[in-house]
Amino acid sequence: MSQSWYQTTAHAAPAHPALQGSLHCDVAILGGGLTGLSTAIDLAKAGRKVILLESHTIGWGASGRSGGQAIFGFGCDQAKLTAQLGLADSRKLFDWSVEGVELIHARRKAFDIDCDWRDGHAHVAIKPRHVTELKGWIADLQDNFDYPVEWWEGEQLRSVVPSSRYIGGLVDQRSGHLHPLNYTLGLARAAQQLGVRIFEHSAVTQLDRGAKPVLRTAQGQVQADFVVLAGNAYVRGIAPELDSRIMPVGTYIGATEPLGETKARELIRNDMAVADINWALDYFRLSSDHRLLFGGRASYSTLPPPNLRGTMQRRMTRVFPQLAGVKLDYVWGGYVDISLSRAPHWGRLGNNVYFAQGFSGHGIAATGLAGRVIAEAIQGQSERLDVFGKLRHLPFPGGRLFRTPMLVAAMAWYKLRDALW
Repeated sequence: MSQSWYQTTAHAAPAHPALQGSLHCDVAILGGGLTGLSTAIDLAKAGRKVILLESHTIGWGASGRSGGQAIFGFGCDQAKLTAQLGLADSRKLFDWSVEGVELIHARRKAFDIDCDWRDGHAHVAIKPRHVTELKGWIADLQDNFDYPVEWWEGEQLRSVVPSSRYIGGLVDQRSGHLHPLNYTLGLARAAQQLGVRIFEHSAVTQLDRGAKPVLRTAQGQVQADFVVLAGNAYVRGIAPELDSRIMPVGTYIGATEPLGETKARELIRNDMAVADINWALDYFRLSSDHRLLFGGRASYSTLPPPNLRGTMQRRMTRVFPQLAGVKLDYVWGGYVDISLSRAPHWGRLGNNVYFAQGFSGHGIAATGLAGRVIAEAIQGQSERLDVFGKLRHLPFPGGRLFRTPMLVAAMAWYKLRDALW
């Protein structure tokens, strides 16, 4: 996959050495993305000695490739959480998800992170059933969660997003979007300033459990009082009981050539991020240099779709016919980790190994929350992690050999439903 627009526009960041030899610390973290860095920051602020191991470079995975939307809630509908846990615990999870968005603002300001934050996000309807679904969602948010959102339709929506494809939208002014790689690099800088030792090109090959768990790499090892597994879709075999609870799903983004400020603003006049609510959704937003960043076209087979650039171009011009002939300067992709229910899967293995996975494409804000919740638990305050631990997470059916083909078949049905109903 080609270089992303994020990589091209990333702020300068220091390289970190590879792990060599044996080290000891209070907490060892696998994963140099938003989850791992967020955990490291809170633990370092509490005085813990933290070592973080990243298999590639900081932000190399989903944290530095994503669509960049920071949204309330989680990857599944809030109603699904309410059905599992009851309204009281569902309300706690929802309020904490909003805290995850607010935490981005707090850290941007505290650590002076320049990451192009823009306010506003809209979930938009293509079909009448989407309108019904979104209006039901609005009622639930207002009645049970005291969360203010707006319903836009007709001229109000088209005056901001002039596309005939959309017939209505749930607009949230408190959510927004950012440059995910620059935000991740900013967190890494903050973590290092707080004393966190970061090692890149240090893929963990083995976890030794016990009273003092050990993370092993090809060239060294780290022994700690606690271990945090924050590799998400890019880690397999370290804790096999977690592997069956998530699946890697490929997701792809294109960035147009620069459109100029006037033409770009004609597409999204208030600079919010937009996503439809099809199962195989499209999402888009403007960049700081006046490109359209357009994402979608998920792959459940772990193989990139054929003619990806052409497919992205067609999907983009279906939303904005006025962009016919505008080329995509960048097309890139990566994996997100989905759970079977799309609910977050956070918890602990034994007494001293913690994990967070199953962000299901909703991780920009939720990862910061996960880091804080795990850091609290390591310091003896596990009340919030225990609520997340109540969520039931079934393995994907089919076992190691058949779960990917079964998922591909299931997603084909959902895509057919998107097209026909």
